[in-house]
Amino acid sequence: MIHQSVTNKPSPAPANPVTLKRIFERQWLHLLLLVLLLGGLAPAVRSDPVRVGVLFGLATPIWIVVALILAVTHQSYVWFCWRTQLHASLLTRTFGDRGFPLYATGFAILALSRITSVVMVAAANRGTVPLDLTGLRVLAVVMTVPVIYLFYSVHRYFTFRRAFGVDHFDPSYHSRPLVRRGIFRFTRNGMYVFGLLMAWLPGLWYASAAGLVLALFNHAYVWVHYFATERPDMKRIYPKVMATPQPPA
Repeated sequence: MIHQSVTNKPSPAPANPVTLKRIFERQWLHLLLLVLLLGGLAPAVRSDPVRVGVLFGLATPIWIVVALILAVTHQSYVWFCWRTQLHASLLTRTFGDRGFPLYATGFAILALSRITSVVMVAAANRGTVPLDLTGLRVLAVVMTVPVIYLFYSVHRYFTFRRAFGVDHFDPSYHSRPLVRRGIFRFTRNGMYVFGLLMAWLPGLWYASAAGLVLALFNHAYVWVHYFATERPDMKRIYPKVMATPQPPA
């Protein structure tokens, strides 16, 4: 059962400088790259094709701001929960066996809200890409195929619990091998390579310049999460596996 090996141990000592250092490990990189991404996004957001459109009474720039806030909130939430649990068992000390389910619920709500906000941006800004709509929609359908295969692979081989980050909560996962089946046969970073293709679908479907700009931001920003948060965590959770040379992503 999740947390059993954690909750049976004495509560860890309060956070010390070493723990805080590990919690904030490489977050300077997260902040730096986020600032650079937002700076690069600014000229595009100021352009006319990206600014036009209204949905439910809100102009496209407002929807873009909402989408950006949700993206940053989502990834900051995951960083905080993962790191404070991994290095201080904060969630399981506070909520016991409910720690992971509560975290996973928050993750799901933020992830769905993040994707929904991209759809809202694209719908508000529809028809601003001067390309054949049928061709763009065919491309969207084609890109849906690896996304569906990814979700099948996660369900069949990886599990959604592990995708949410249960290995930060349950030490029994630390001795398990990394998954190399399904879509993970082709890349160990299936969630990052194929999962964020979802962000491109609304912009293609609605021929939305703003939707495509936001998709590019989201796809780049999720790699910031990988290099600033997930990869350092993986090296601590799976030190032997991560030390072994892996096939390229």
